Amino acid sequence: MSSLALYRRYRPESFAEVIGQEHVTDPLQQALRNNRVNHAYLFSGPRGCGKTTSARILARCLNCEQGPTPTPCGTCQSCRDLARNGPGSIDVIEIDAASHGGVDDARDLREKAFFGPAGSRYKIYIIDEAHMVTPAGFNALLKVVEEPPEHLKFIFATTEPEKVIGTIRSRTHHYPFRLVPPGTLREYLGEVCGKEGIPVEEGVLPLVVRSGAGSVRDSMSVMDQLLAGARADGVTYAMATSLLGYTDSSLLDSVVEAFATGDGAAAFEVVDRIIEGGNDPRRFVADLLERLRDLVILAAVPDAAEKGLIDAPVDVVERMQAQAGIFGAAELSRAADLVNEGLTEMRGANSPRLQLELICARVLLPAAYGDERSVMARLDRIERGVNFSAGGGAPAVAYVPGPEAHGAAVPGGAPVRQQPADAAPIPPGGGAAAARAAVRGPGAPGSPDVPAPGAGYPQAAPQAPAVPQPPAAAQPPA
Repeated sequence: MSSLALYRRYRPESFAEVIGQEHVTDPLQQALRNNRVNHAYLFSGPRGCGKTTSARILARCLNCEQGPTPTPCGTCQSCRDLARNGPGSIDVIEIDAASHGGVDDARDLREKAFFGPAGSRYKIYIIDEAHMVTPAGFNALLKVVEEPPEHLKFIFATTEPEKVIGTIRSRTHHYPFRLVPPGTLREYLGEVCGKEGIPVEEGVLPLVVRSGAGSVRDSMSVMDQLLAGARADGVTYAMATSLLGYTDSSLLDSVVEAFATGDGAAAFEVVDRIIEGGNDPRRFVADLLERLRDLVILAAVPDAAEKGLIDAPVDVVERMQAQAGIFGAAELSRAADLVNEGLTEMRGANSPRLQLELICARVLLPAAYGDERSVMARLDRIERGVNFSAGGGAPAVAYVPGPEAHGAAVPGGAPVRQQPADAAPIPPGGGAAAARAAVRGPGAPGSPDVPAPGAGYPQAAPQAPAVPQPPAAAQPPA
């Protein structure tokens, strides 16, 4: 097995092999077919998206014996020299402007540029990191870039095109490169793993794509690291999450279900497992925000996975669909907002665990806030029939109502609650106070003493007198 890096081993050798940049490669190929090639090009875009590779392919197309052609033959001397593992060509000069961007380097380039190519059709200068060229260096190159000899071509590659001075930029054809879409990048990584002959679990590739953030070179470097550490069973999901630092999906499932059911104990237990496991709390919050984003999309678009809006394995999508079904739309939106705010607050925090616990507490307690999104979240919970309040009007422990606690039917409709003859009147409102009054009974310390009520429900008791009153008589039925 070659020790060459994965992104160098599979570097494209033609425009057809470049992925995710059709808006650049198609016009370049058409220009080569029409033989309308400009004397200077500016390739810009994020790192690792194919700028320098496309510059080398363009040089290969221009100097091919069959060219200029959109598809190099691959058999002539120039194509072999500029191949993936070729020795390079003396007529294609690559310059790193980070270390050769001064005015003296520009003057040296200008003097050598007027000499013709040694054995190719064109002499081509590929200036990488062009934004590092100083303004004096650009001014020294201005005349030769503006009016070069017939055999001279310039290709500038940069991540910051706005730093290239306008007089140079106006004399080039500018092609902006973009980040590669996740679906395209995942398919490409799957093909590379198949060529390497190493099995990879289904959930690994989305993690690699997410880690690469749309950059082909970064994704290939991450994939190379995982393949290098693969065992006989290949690259497993547990290995990928451990090495890349992502949160295991089971922990995300646990905390999301704890939010849905209001189980604070389960949520804080997950926080403790995160901290004790040595995971980064900020990474966990970022992963949780990503999961809530997926749930928001699944709640609005049930077939989001089929439409490509969510990039996850099939089993994870099924679990997320079940989780989205037990949440309300307002609850999900509020939880995502709170987690996003907490992620911002965690930047530079002295106690990340405390910040993480506060985030969980805010999500679990919508009743503690009076803003609109919290009220809507409480309405969602009421509609689902879930009560998260501590008291909630539930009877006290060990209180079991007897048969006399149930109302007697009346001809008019609703039953009327009756009291035994020796029972103390119960203050209105029910809840814990009613339960305590029923358990204590008449004459107990702290029990209310009121005069006998009239017909209907018992009235509120006045100020308790110092002398105890006789027990109230039984209330007749209505």
